Amino acid sequence: MTEEDQSKDRYFERVGELAEEMIAAHGKDFTMGTLVLAARFIVEGKPLVRRSEAKQ
Repeated sequence: MTEEDQSKDRYFERVGELAEEMIAAHGKDFTMGTLVLAARFIVEGKPLVRRSEAKQ
């Protein structure tokens, strides 16, 4: 497995863990909607997070 493949696997694992947390807290519908909305933002080139002036 290449370094890139390993990196992708780590990101996928993180997304999976976050999705499991979201399901436990708010259910499957919320989680699926959030992930679909994130995908839509990626396609449209919109920012995925709001960064405050203090964080930048």
